[in-house]
Amino acid sequence: MTHATTTALLVIDAQESFRQRADDWSRTTNPQVFANIAQLTEHARSADDLIVWITHAEPETGGVFDPARGFVRVVSELEPLEGDLHVTKTSVNAFTTTNLQQQLMQHGIRRLVICGIRTEQCCETTARVASDLGFEVEFVLDATTTSAIRAGAGYPSVSGEELMARTAGVLGARGFAVIVTTAQRTGTPAAV
Repeated sequence: MTHATTTALLVIDAQESFRQRADDWSRTTNPQVFANIAQLTEHARSADDLIVWITHAEPETGGVFDPARGFVRVVSELEPLEGDLHVTKTSVNAFTTTNLQQQLMQHGIRRLVICGIRTEQCCETTARVASDLGFEVEFVLDATTTSAIRAGAGYPSVSGEELMARTAGVLGARGFAVIVTTAQRTGTPAAV
């Protein structure tokens, strides 16, 4: 089956699991992330782009990413529809432990628009792998979020803002992705 366009919006880990980490989530760098993702999904629907909802699961761990706990689901602010693709991953990137690449190829997808949670982790890693696989990648920075890294054994603390800026710099300057904003992608102002 071929989709009407060659573009897919990948919504990565916009799931309830993260909000269950209340202390971490209260310090999220971009509290407007879900409003911006909603704008992107609305735009993708109007363009007849494919939308792929990607969730992260850690089965049998007992934590917030264990599907048995009920939090491995898209947040209530966002509305997956019938016809959207749903993929559950168990690795950081969305490709390694899924059949995402095959599904995208079956739909004739060549360009990926990436947004979601953990800018520098799941979103960035997915963008790098997607680029390596030959997809054109747009990374919608203000439709991602993360939180600060606290200093630990052998590594310094890094603010969420620094993490987001570093991700944009590395992906853009090294040719993994074109960095865009929600407003640039949709042609409408992003949530503030």
